[in-house]
Amino acid sequence: MSTMTETKNTKSATKPPVNNNSSLGSRVFDTLNVVLLVGVALITILPLLYVLAGSFAGEAEISSRPFFLWPEKFVTESYRYIFATDTFIRALLTTVVVTAVGTVVQLLLTFTMAYPLAKRYLPGRALVLNLIIFTLVFSGGMIPTYLVVRDMGLLDSYWALILPLAINPFYLIIVKSFFQELPQALEEAARIDGCNEMGVFFKIVLPLSKPIIATFSLFYAVAIWNDYMSPLLYISDPSKWTLQILVRQLTSNDAANALAQMDRTWVPPEQGLKFAVVVIATLPILFFYPFLQKHFAKGVLIGGVKE
Repeated sequence: MSTMTETKNTKSATKPPVNNNSSLGSRVFDTLNVVLLVGVALITILPLLYVLAGSFAGEAEISSRPFFLWPEKFVTESYRYIFATDTFIRALLTTVVVTAVGTVVQLLLTFTMAYPLAKRYLPGRALVLNLIIFTLVFSGGMIPTYLVVRDMGLLDSYWALILPLAINPFYLIIVKSFFQELPQALEEAARIDGCNEMGVFFKIVLPLSKPIIATFSLFYAVAIWNDYMSPLLYISDPSKWTLQILVRQLTSNDAANALAQMDRTWVPPEQGLKFAVVVIATLPILFFYPFLQKHFAKGVLIGGVKE
């Protein structure tokens, strides 16, 4: 018993004292962090809730109430008008197709270019990497890019929305760094089994790259979905408008002309229509994000390694 008592006393004596000041400072720091993050979250969420509420409100309520999160009377005229209009449905389908095809093309080009650049023995690798880094600092600009697109015959073509931005150099460097960290033994074993470079890439490398594929799929898809500058520059045919151009036209001062493009005789509240279009344009990205979220954080961190 005396031995056990002495052991307890020894442990109590060697236990470091609690620093009350440090504990208080930590609690204050955590509290300030929570307050700051809640404030930022409210700043982000409240405008979205206002737009959502405004899409279900009438014109009189939108004009009389500067800000509200719940309409006094729910009105669905804006949504009925949108989904009864061929122009909007066509623009929505066009944007979905361009986003899907563009994401696949951009992922394919980015990954197939990053894979050989991850091989240190590739001849001319340093020169190509330097040229890629150069494009991070300097770009051709809007007018030279437009001239290239025009001379390639891509004006009024959906490929003009995909090919000029097919490879993001920053994403390319991250993917290259990720490929360099993959175990070389797996690739060597595949080559011993008779796989060529394409077989190694599609059967070994890509299955190991699911987190980063999911991450950059989201990055590329969001960029294409939200892009309105490219359609504004390269698409002049209203029948080929994307959803972003339609949203821009409806939310700009030229909303009357945009409404004239819609082939219906009855027109809903103008402000409510703007809110409804913004809501519908935002929902697809919000819908798909939770399915990619489990890969998102891991994919963002993966590849952030030194050369």
